Amino acid sequence: MERVEILSIVRLNDADRARIERIDPRVHLTDAGGWFDGEIRTTWPRFTVDRYLQPDAHGAGSREARDAVLAQAEVILGGFPFPLDLRARAPRLRWFHQRPAGASNLRRGDLWGSDVIVTTTRGYGETGPIAEYVIAAFLHFARGLHRAPHDRAGGRFDHRAYAPVSLEGKTACVIGTGGIGSAVGRRCAALGMDVVGTRRAGAAGELLPGFSRIEPASGLLALLAQSEFVAVCCQWTPETTNLLDAQAFAAMRTGTVLVNVARGEIIDESALRAALARDRLRGVALDVYVGEFERDPDPGLWQDERVLITPHVSGATDRQQHRAVEIFCDNLRAYLDGQPLRNVIDWDRGY
Repeated sequence: MERVEILSIVRLNDADRARIERIDPRVHLTDAGGWFDGEIRTTWPRFTVDRYLQPDAHGAGSREARDAVLAQAEVILGGFPFPLDLRARAPRLRWFHQRPAGASNLRRGDLWGSDVIVTTTRGYGETGPIAEYVIAAFLHFARGLHRAPHDRAGGRFDHRAYAPVSLEGKTACVIGTGGIGSAVGRRCAALGMDVVGTRRAGAAGELLPGFSRIEPASGLLALLAQSEFVAVCCQWTPETTNLLDAQAFAAMRTGTVLVNVARGEIIDESALRAALARDRLRGVALDVYVGEFERDPDPGLWQDERVLITPHVSGATDRQQHRAVEIFCDNLRAYLDGQPLRNVIDWDRGY
């Protein structure tokens, strides 16, 4: 194999850059982190730009210079957001790796469904902090902490409204028992909860640490009926779009606490609003919501004291635990050796 042109369109620190270059003498790495920010600023929704780009980020170099590095690239390491027309501008591109874990991040661009091998960092991200977020949200509503701002605004305490419940002895249903879901399950079990979950049909049944039962997606309604706490941790695919619909909310126990750390489109928000109107849910924590890259949350949900909405920060932490470069380097070694890559997106499956 001749020299392999690798283009990074995410910013790399010195250690990560050296780690990639040490893989093989054939590797030629071009670090173009930040070069495409100006293009992203004009092609992505303003809400996304404000969320992910620094105010002074306007890219670097000319369009011709950026086209030139894309034209030579055989491998690209990217992030989110990204240039939407990468496939069209990179004719030699054979493999694209994205730092985020969620495949659905790529649906907007021309890589989706293309002939390019695309891999993700699924299983190598910040699963610990995300699991801690789920537990924090469970406790927030279980202890009635969502009542405190209401009391403060009213200037008096309503002691009985808190009605705290314990997590110990309750059942937690984890929808999607991959890397994030597994971490959630272990922490729930450590708190004395009975943990059940769902997994795609081919992998269901095999127990994971902390879980007492794992069912295929077809068993979700039965699991919801026996659970007081529910965590959405699955990938967003055509099959999981509006997975939690009116039927799913009807199956839940009255007083259920629901947390979503996956993608907003997995929950039918109209069905969620209806369940809240019927007082079916004790509380809902949404770190994601429908259209989160384009707009603010639905006002009816955002203003409901039973709904806690945060701006996709469940993976944030003061510790550097993200291992995107680790899996990229492992896959780069496999790529150079002609071996299969890990975490390749199956376009039909959606992740």
